Amino acid sequence: MSSTVVYTCGVFDLFHVGHLNLLRAARSFGDRLVVGISTDEMVENYKPGSLVVPYSERVEIVRAIRYVDACVPQHDRDKFEAWERMKFDVWVVGDDWYGAEKYDRWKEQLEAVGVRCVFLPYTRQQSSTLLRARLAGVPGS
Repeated sequence: MSSTVVYTCGVFDLFHVGHLNLLRAARSFGDRLVVGISTDEMVENYKPGSLVVPYSERVEIVRAIRYVDACVPQHDRDKFEAWERMKFDVWVVGDDWYGAEKYDRWKEQLEAVGVRCVFLPYTRQQSSTLLRARLAGVPGS
């Protein structure tokens, strides 16, 4: 009997309810949820100076969530490359990436090898970006 493996990934900095919503919903699409956590080096490459919580702590936080079966480091953003390493059955991502060129390309590649691709509703009222703005005292955040 084979199990359905679901994969999602993210930075998971300043963990908030949107992250929890994503993990809870992602787990509902299969028997096992594997979460890729962006490494500090990877995030620094595309968003320098943005991290608040180091990788080792972000992994511990996500690993403690009951919906998560395993955490793996995410060294780059290529979702097809992640599939080549892990052979997951379902890829789950927030719909804030729907229509983005890279994500459309990954979706096409993944569907071609039989992966179900799910874009979940993004929790718009909460994000790490909004939390950073609130902490910085930016009006209207």
